[in-house]
Amino acid sequence: MKQALIVAFAVAGGLVAGALEAQRGPFHIVINGGRVMDPASGLDGVRNVGIKDGRIAAISMAALEGRDVVNAAGLVVAPGFIDLHAHGQDPESSKWQAHDGVTTALELEGGALRVAEWYAERTGKARLNFGATVSHIQARGARVLEEGTTEGPGVYKAATPEQLLEIEARLRQGLAQGALGIGMGLAYTPGATREESWRVFKLAAWHGLPVVVHVRFAGMVEPGSSVEAIHEMIGNAAATGAAVHVVHIGSSGLRQTGILLDMIEGARRNGVDITTEVYPYTAASTSIQAAIFDDGWRERLGADYKDIEWVATGERLSEQNWEAHRKQGGIIIAHIIPETAVDLAVARPGVMVASDGVPFVDGRAHPRGAGTFARVLGRYVREKRALTLMDALGKMTALPAQRLERFAPQMRRKGRLAEGMDADVTVFDPATVIDRATFSQPAQASSGIPHVIVNGTFVVRDGKLIDEARPGRPVRRPAAGS
Repeated sequence: MKQALIVAFAVAGGLVAGALEAQRGPFHIVINGGRVMDPASGLDGVRNVGIKDGRIAAISMAALEGRDVVNAAGLVVAPGFIDLHAHGQDPESSKWQAHDGVTTALELEGGALRVAEWYAERTGKARLNFGATVSHIQARGARVLEEGTTEGPGVYKAATPEQLLEIEARLRQGLAQGALGIGMGLAYTPGATREESWRVFKLAAWHGLPVVVHVRFAGMVEPGSSVEAIHEMIGNAAATGAAVHVVHIGSSGLRQTGILLDMIEGARRNGVDITTEVYPYTAASTSIQAAIFDDGWRERLGADYKDIEWVATGERLSEQNWEAHRKQGGIIIAHIIPETAVDLAVARPGVMVASDGVPFVDGRAHPRGAGTFARVLGRYVREKRALTLMDALGKMTALPAQRLERFAPQMRRKGRLAEGMDADVTVFDPATVIDRATFSQPAQASSGIPHVIVNGTFVVRDGKLIDEARPGRPVRRPAAGS
């Protein structure tokens, strides 16, 4: 009898709670009957989601009243995907990312030099939420390189003591303007000494902000191997107390990806604040004039000329035309990453998913800028069964949000599907979601993602882009004293 009363009270309480939730409406948007999956809380069940004033206002088993109702039966309703590594900060790039389920796209590796201007240019005009670090490459180039930022003789110059002070002053200025940390591309600035990188870490630690790094080396040859590059990151972080995030572990690690992941996990167990990410492709993309392709690159990378694709035409290069293309300059795709390395990193717990997507030029670019997130869900979860759907979603939502929330409190409201959170929502079909962008035809939208909502506004509805929608908001470090 007592147990029956307890059950009755519980049922009655649930009905009352559901009725109260329903009374909070009408909501601006209601997503009905979808499988709500929230990696942060572990929620995985059929629910109705009410959105009001740009926030998640209700998640309920009870019916909700809304002005705009979406039937999500058979679909997954997830937090919007967060891309920590999106170089394409323009309307064309954000179009493809929106179709891929991305709601927040951050430029954390390359960053920006004039941080305040960078944010001002995008505020009120962005499809997705946006943010950036302050760029060490550009700060260095503005004073030391003299000939561009990632190419030319200047990248090989070591900074003088006076120049180091000016570089630090420029970084400090960007941090004061709301940058999310310091972005570094050590592979592109071989002239940056170990002392210089350590000083950058020390500066970041003093401000309580992370360093996001393309590590110094990618390759199997000692000295100058990927292992040595990760040693530098762990050493700098341990010595200064700075947080460090290593970008694209697959393309940096190549055949050594497994040992790099072991090193990162071991460092974390011993108190070093270090994380990493991966994109799910067996090819990298960068400038052919980058220092990465200096003499000896084939031995270091375990690759050859035929592995390099000229983006403008799709042709594979050869020993005969290599120097001519390098002198001309342009973007290449390097088919050099072992599939085993990608598989390992995508499935590894704690490794985030990020695209490293670059801007599209005349419809040409690496397909990762259009298909990264759908590719993980379709190929690695559904087809390869390399990881569970919940684990994959965690790598795209909760993990990147948690990585940044200590430095940018706005991120505490992102990457979660719970009441009070920002209404960044991605709705997809787990049975059909897939990437369609290819190396030969990269400008193709992912499929199986019918609805994407940013701050309570549809940017994709019924699979179609809402081109005029510009609900993206800046994600930045709070001003001192705020």
